Amino acid sequence: MKIQLDKYQALGNDFLVLVDPDGTHAVDDEFVRRVCDRHRGVGADGLITVTKDSGGGADLLMDLRNADGRHAEMSGNGIRCLVRAAVSRGLASGPEVTVATDAGIKRLWVKDEGVTVDMGPARLGPERDHSSPGWRRREVDMGNPHLVLLCPDPAEVHVAELGPKLEELRPGGINVEFIAAGPGRDELRFRVWERGAGETQACGTGSCAAAAAAHAWGLVGRNVTVHNPGGDLDVEVGEDTMLLTGPAEYVATVEIAS
Repeated sequence: MKIQLDKYQALGNDFLVLVDPDGTHAVDDEFVRRVCDRHRGVGADGLITVTKDSGGGADLLMDLRNADGRHAEMSGNGIRCLVRAAVSRGLASGPEVTVATDAGIKRLWVKDEGVTVDMGPARLGPERDHSSPGWRRREVDMGNPHLVLLCPDPAEVHVAELGPKLEELRPGGINVEFIAAGPGRDELRFRVWERGAGETQACGTGSCAAAAAAHAWGLVGRNVTVHNPGGDLDVEVGEDTMLLTGPAEYVATVEIAS
């Protein structure tokens, strides 16, 4: 049997989206790893299954797996790709859509210039000591776990070396952000190591975690531009919630053996 997958990307953070209204196409870890493989499969940072939410209080239900096949609670870029795919295939009408995730129900607004997500609150952990001069660190819970590291220059960090080590600091893994203030006011330079995917071009939950930590450190105000390697995401740091705005674009539709 063949499964049809829509590929979407959000600033280079790419996902395969399985639009499955009635939940008839189950996928396992091996299938996810195979189709997300960039050499032997289609290639993606993760696979998202979207179904109608039956009795859960939302319009849609999101099931997210990272490229390694493991479940993840939430993706700020992935959920924007999901909503674009669902609207395109008639599973949702927009412009306002609610999606049930493992991190709670999220509300989204589909616009011509992008998609805005109410990401919920950022829960900041205590600041921890760091052995390197000029570095600071703290964990942030965005419904999924993050370790935000303030450093002199993210461009100089050996992310491929540090990322895997830091990911394993927490059982089940943790996403790791390397950030610095600038170049302008209320802007952040940003790189990310995502658990189960490696270094990616962009991360929505990571950008929110970075903005929340940087705001707590007094480095930025409440409206923050996060310069991901793949492009810019806009984050509004609220008292009780974070709003994330950015693009989500259709790439292709593929059929692959299940």
